[in-house]
Amino acid sequence: MIDPAYAKIFARYNRWQNESLFTAAAPLTDAQRREDRGAFFKSVHATLNHLLWADAMWMSRLADVARPATPFPGLDDVADWDVLTRRRVELDERIIGWADGLRAGDLDGDLVWVSGLMGGAVRRPRWIAVAHMFNHQTHHRGQVHALLTGLGARPQDTDLILSTFLTSAA
Repeated sequence: MIDPAYAKIFARYNRWQNESLFTAAAPLTDAQRREDRGAFFKSVHATLNHLLWADAMWMSRLADVARPATPFPGLDDVADWDVLTRRRVELDERIIGWADGLRAGDLDGDLVWVSGLMGGAVRRPRWIAVAHMFNHQTHHRGQVHALLTGLGARPQDTDLILSTFLTSAA
């Protein structure tokens, strides 16, 4: 089982890694960011869009974030790069605020939601849903990291242990 300290650390890891990816992708052309490079969601832009969509979906289940209007997979919700960047920063701050507000026991019990992807009502332990959200972020950011590297961009290392925020997060 995870605790609020885990969520605080991974909320900050999420922001740190998103800043790295968006900074590395910013100098690329829009065409480069949208190029089908063979990833699951094809491009840097589509994968980052999916991540924003999925994080908003999970936060709508866990906190007071609006549920995305579009169904899975959320690949073209935000067409403009600058808007996508701004919304990513805003959502990362909301995730951190939510994590910072967690107290002992807040991750206990079950979370129940209706999932279009899973075809109905789903019940899972709340802590599993939170761990999944952070794991999902890491999975797709790894894909974006590889896509960016293939495009000649240089995102930061992804190792949590190299982060500078660990002492302030717990």
